[in-house]
Amino acid sequence: MTETPLEEVIQERQFIGILQTHAEVFFRLTNTLRGRQQKPWNPKHYYQLIHQANELESFLDDYGARYNRHYCFLTELVASLRAFAQAGYSLVHMQGRLVSYGIQEKAGDGVFEEVSKAADHVLTLIRRSTGDMLAAAATEASRLGMELTPEEMSDERFLPVVVRQRLPRNVGVEDIPEEEQRIAEVASKYLLACEMLDDLSVRRISDANERRRYLSAACTEEHARVYEATVHNLQSAYDTYIKNTVLESHDEGLPVLRGLASTALHLFEGVTFLTHFCERHESDTRSETAKQIAEVVDRDLVEDAILNHLVHAANLAMVSGRAVAKSLLRCYTNAQELEVDLGPDLMLHARPASLIVGIVNHYGTPVEMELGDQKCNAASILELLLAVGSHPDERRFVFRGDSHPLHDIGLLFQHGLGEGGLDGLPSELSYLQRK
Repeated sequence: MTETPLEEVIQERQFIGILQTHAEVFFRLTNTLRGRQQKPWNPKHYYQLIHQANELESFLDDYGARYNRHYCFLTELVASLRAFAQAGYSLVHMQGRLVSYGIQEKAGDGVFEEVSKAADHVLTLIRRSTGDMLAAAATEASRLGMELTPEEMSDERFLPVVVRQRLPRNVGVEDIPEEEQRIAEVASKYLLACEMLDDLSVRRISDANERRRYLSAACTEEHARVYEATVHNLQSAYDTYIKNTVLESHDEGLPVLRGLASTALHLFEGVTFLTHFCERHESDTRSETAKQIAEVVDRDLVEDAILNHLVHAANLAMVSGRAVAKSLLRCYTNAQELEVDLGPDLMLHARPASLIVGIVNHYGTPVEMELGDQKCNAASILELLLAVGSHPDERRFVFRGDSHPLHDIGLLFQHGLGEGGLDGLPSELSYLQRK
């Protein structure tokens, strides 16, 4: 009995007709966008390109076109177009909301102007590069034997929605328990994000080789996704606990901090998508297809856009909010000092140290521990253990920070650092059992 094969190999000449039918809408869009290459695109232009490129790329992948020498270049072009469209969508989305973010008047240091200039520059590059790739895709399709439609996509599919009226923002405007603590937590997260960017030593680099070395060390796609996720988590925490609250409506620093974080988020989204393009579709380690992509898109210009415009502007936006975040942290933190003595039969080893770290991270505000002549960050188990190891005979510990974590640290010491088991800790510390 002859078994039916799981997959059937289709010849290239048979595939071209199937591809032509499936790609018709994509090439209608290609005709439209190539005609607008010198004009600004609104979010719907980018959205349509993301959608159509994703649909066509998935179709090509289903047939294994990425691994066929006749169709691999077209597949890489379509995938690259999707990455550029995603970057463009993030930036044009940000442009449409910059004024509502409130940073024009409040951020200072020319942040609004610098961000706007960076977005304009990169969007111009994206439109030009996208237009070149669309032209290359059309040329490649013709070379493969496809008959391309001369028609464009209907204009109605690209009309932006312009809203000039807005309903009152009164849903969820209420006092939320522990609201001030949440504000202090978000401000602390903002400052930690700024410290992360400080470690990058962000600067403009004009030399292409030096710039590539810097990006390889500090801004690979993996790095870019971490930066994006860090700021995204910050914005999400703000929207969950602070947005539309009474305190937000009375403190002008809060929406400014949110606006700066949102601005940085969209810029880092652009960094992620363009870095993905450089690493996945135009890498020196990839096949002959990468060389063909390099003839269409100038990688040096893309990397210049990534570092000298997007990363630089995102860093400027975040750093400009540092003073606001510090002010909010002071305002919404009840700073206190706690002195505790270690019981005669207790040792501050790894397990109780992890409980202290768990308390500090639960509240999300900075706590400093002083032991003898040494100070350390109580949110870091490594720093705690190093301090204890350097002062093995010290029995008195001093903690400084907000009253909430200090209260719980005091309870932990009162109950023997949990050495009798977490079940013996008071109910206020029950969250430690879930860590």
